[in-house]
Amino acid sequence: MRDEEFAAYVAERRPQLFRAAWLLCGDPHQAEDVVQAALTRLYVAWPRVRRADSVDAYVRRAVVNAHLDEGRRPWRREASAGEGLPEVAVAASAVEEHDALWTALRALPPGQRRVVVLRHWWGLSVEETAADLDVSTGTVKSQTSAALAALRVALADDLTKETS
Repeated sequence: MRDEEFAAYVAERRPQLFRAAWLLCGDPHQAEDVVQAALTRLYVAWPRVRRADSVDAYVRRAVVNAHLDEGRRPWRREASAGEGLPEVAVAASAVEEHDALWTALRALPPGQRRVVVLRHWWGLSVEETAADLDVSTGTVKSQTSAALAALRVALADDLTKETS
């Protein structure tokens, strides 16, 4: 019963977890490692987690923590070149717009990128984001504000270059 429930949950959520991890770290291979580490932790804790009020909150926190752990490893300190957006995101509009957004998102500092992904990709509230990242709500607000301002500038610069 445990394995079937876990497998069903993973089958349903894995694509979303992978896309979020990819947005957090900017590298598809590292994103796979992050998701695998998070799912390993989830499997071990599954009997307790499945009875929790929000399995998704636990998993989001596991993905963020796995991303932080991966970043602490010496061989992960090299900058990732990234390989573009996940395919699912490309369907919304022109590829050029997504490339510009992806480049701008990758240029954000890791803390700001985490906040943007949790707030705007997963649609979490300020309080949920603060709990998942183990920071204050004020930090979430200031990181979000700084990140959105940086994205506006980067995307406006990109638009100016295209029209010139």
